[in-house]
Amino acid sequence: MKLLFYRYGSICEPDVISGFQELGHTVLEITEEISNKSLSPQEAIQIVSSKLFEQPVDFLFSINFYPFLSEVCNIFKLPYLCWTVDSPVLELFATSITHPWNRIFLFDRAQYEEIAPLNPGHVFHLPLAVNANQKQRMIHAASSDLQRKFTSDVSFVGSLYTEKCPYDNLKEPSAYLSGYLNGLMEAQLRIYGGFIIEELLTDEIVREFKQHLPDFFTFPADSYLTDRKTIAQLYIGNKISSMERLQVMKLLSERFSVDLYTASDTSCLPLVHNRGRAKTMTEMPVIFYNSKISLNITSKAIRSGIPLRIFDILGCGGFVLTNFQLELPELFVPGEEVVCYENMEDLIYKTDYFLHHEAERREIAENGFKKIQKYHTYPIRLEEMLCAAFPNNNNE
Repeated sequence: MKLLFYRYGSICEPDVISGFQELGHTVLEITEEISNKSLSPQEAIQIVSSKLFEQPVDFLFSINFYPFLSEVCNIFKLPYLCWTVDSPVLELFATSITHPWNRIFLFDRAQYEEIAPLNPGHVFHLPLAVNANQKQRMIHAASSDLQRKFTSDVSFVGSLYTEKCPYDNLKEPSAYLSGYLNGLMEAQLRIYGGFIIEELLTDEIVREFKQHLPDFFTFPADSYLTDRKTIAQLYIGNKISSMERLQVMKLLSERFSVDLYTASDTSCLPLVHNRGRAKTMTEMPVIFYNSKISLNITSKAIRSGIPLRIFDILGCGGFVLTNFQLELPELFVPGEEVVCYENMEDLIYKTDYFLHHEAERREIAENGFKKIQKYHTYPIRLEEMLCAAFPNNNNE
């Protein structure tokens, strides 16, 4: 099959392209948005339409959902396949989600259960994957100096969410609103494997929240998005992620040597070693491979699914210590291929335990790597995608 890949610069795009090519498919690319982030939907529509007139393809593909791509495909009567790697993706609530040419693949089952009723039979659940071979090549190609530079006891690669937390724009909330939201977030912080925020936001709280937040997000086109979903997933979800990551970094750095690879401000974490941003392709695999413990702290907006970071760590042969996610036991064996912590006390205990039990730590990392190689590569996952999208086609 021949596909047109609309790219915006997601870190997994090259691996998806390699996966399609390994399956024998031809990949054409549109890359303008990678270098021009101000590209408007109207400009992108012209680029995509021109490309489709020049070069007919079997389907259009993108990472995450683009309403304007769905509109174009609906006009061309061309299947539009997309695969989310982020959450929230508020574009999923655009009314174009209902188009019959959509084939929408969502990595988070909670996200799937929310969106699937809007277009039954055209929305699918599909976990993420990893290009383990590419990551192993980067690890083996790294110099001994680079290997030493990125050796850690405990490491975390990612944002603290402090710089992307629109909740902090809340202006002069009442004591009641502030108390209610703080209590709600503190409760959610203690819950792993469930997301309680949306159901506990009353109509009164939603109205008052909007009143105290200038420039409250509204979708720019017709959509099924509600204010309650926006508050729960965009505002409070990101705020809780920031609170949790700061808490984890503070607790661990007080007891262990913690290396943090981030562009976030860490001035409030004096004991954390801020190593700056890591290069995704060349440095991140070396960090995961050479860290005794690689942390995963899932964004709260990912309500049930397994984030890309877990696949990446395992694909590098690293040991992952992660919060529990509902879908985790469906793909991996906790305690044998990954290790989950249940609360902050358990996180501290397991960090200490596995720093002092090297053989057990290495065995778990090796088990996770073997599971990745056997079941969670991009060719395997993309084959599942194509079989679901084209059930009457042998995809040749």
